[in-house]
Amino acid sequence: MTAGHRIAVAGSVNLDIVARCARLPLAGETVTDATLARYPGGKGANQALAARRLGAEVTLIASVGADPAAEEALALLKAEGVDLSHLHVAADLPTGTALIAVSAAGENQIVVAPGANRALTPDRLTIPPCDALIAQMEIPIETVARVAQRQSCRVVINMAPARPAPDVIFQCADLLIVNETEELFYGDALHTGPGLVCMTLGARGAQMFRKGRKVGQARAPSVTPVDTTGAGDAFVAAVTVALLEGMTEADALAFACAAGAAATLKAGAQPSLPTREEIRRLLRP
Repeated sequence: MTAGHRIAVAGSVNLDIVARCARLPLAGETVTDATLARYPGGKGANQALAARRLGAEVTLIASVGADPAAEEALALLKAEGVDLSHLHVAADLPTGTALIAVSAAGENQIVVAPGANRALTPDRLTIPPCDALIAQMEIPIETVARVAQRQSCRVVINMAPARPAPDVIFQCADLLIVNETEELFYGDALHTGPGLVCMTLGARGAQMFRKGRKVGQARAPSVTPVDTTGAGDAFVAAVTVALLEGMTEADALAFACAAGAAATLKAGAQPSLPTREEIRRLLRP
């Protein structure tokens, strides 16, 4: 990666409690014989670590509890050199927790208890100098709105999970990223601003739009998924890095689709986040 690219991520930190089972339960159904594991997670933390593994200098702006879960949730970020000097500790709230069920086919169901992520309010949003600023919708919406108005860098908003959002996010962000469900939720509002809109299509790849006109598309590499948790976060980080490096929209989408595919090949959100070489292997003909 070109030296000097700095990415700040304002977002969530969770501890993921993951149950792997043969199939996901139906409503009201109990599924047994699962295995249990614990992994660092949260969209903000995942995207920060993903960008770091791709060579960026990364700062995470987040809020955690004053509890043992925080150390567990931050372990990989610390080990791999993500700057945590902008971390807020909420003494009266627990670290965020995600309860995740993963089927043998790699599909998942996720329930998040935000905990300390709710404490990342705009007054605690101290943003260092950076080339790109990423946020997601797992932190207070007023904080995301403040991020969207940052004018000194490229602003990327991952509009997940889908929730009502103020117009300023659509009007000010340089890049909005949604999946198909989120695209249906936000509708035409996504295309009212001057920035790019990226829609991920899972195994079918991704498309990019400006003012409703398609400006790029890419297919995803064919893989056999182990766990899809974190694949979207790998995509967000990779497309941000690729655009900072000057790739075209189509090439940035191809790079990000390969990153998302690579992230499905291992269990756990953060352990699965790919290196640049793992992405390149999927891009080779």
